[in-house]
Amino acid sequence: MKTLVSIALAASALSALAAEPTEKDAIAMAEKGAAFIKTNGQDAFIKKIAAKDPDYLQGSLYVDVRDIKTGIVLAHPVNPSIVGKDLTDIPDASGKKYRREIIELAAKKGHGWVDYQYKNPTTGKIEPKTTYILRVGDIVLEAGIYKK
Repeated sequence: MKTLVSIALAASALSALAAEPTEKDAIAMAEKGAAFIKTNGQDAFIKKIAAKDPDYLQGSLYVDVRDIKTGIVLAHPVNPSIVGKDLTDIPDASGKKYRREIIELAAKKGHGWVDYQYKNPTTGKIEPKTTYILRVGDIVLEAGIYKK
């Protein structure tokens, strides 16, 4: 019985470990969002994000949307209270103005990665995060993973 419990716990731990999103997952989610926008439009995508569509919200991995010109958050499935706000110059827990970096990288290169500290929705703790950003017209799709 004790061995059976140990095996079950080990399998559960491995399953949780395998479920951790990867950089590939973040890129794929952002690209899926970009493809959706090209087919259905920006407004339809923003509605999907606001509705917490499971294609774009999977545990700690999700897509949020920012206007590249104003920095205003257009959609956020985990923290809807920031929608409509320009948080460009609000720093993370370490003092980094990462949102400004996101906008600048999107404007210059169209895509890339930005590292910062952010509250993990699954743990409730401030953790290191890296976010893949992808420019689609005048908006930026952001899909990030928490680093362990």
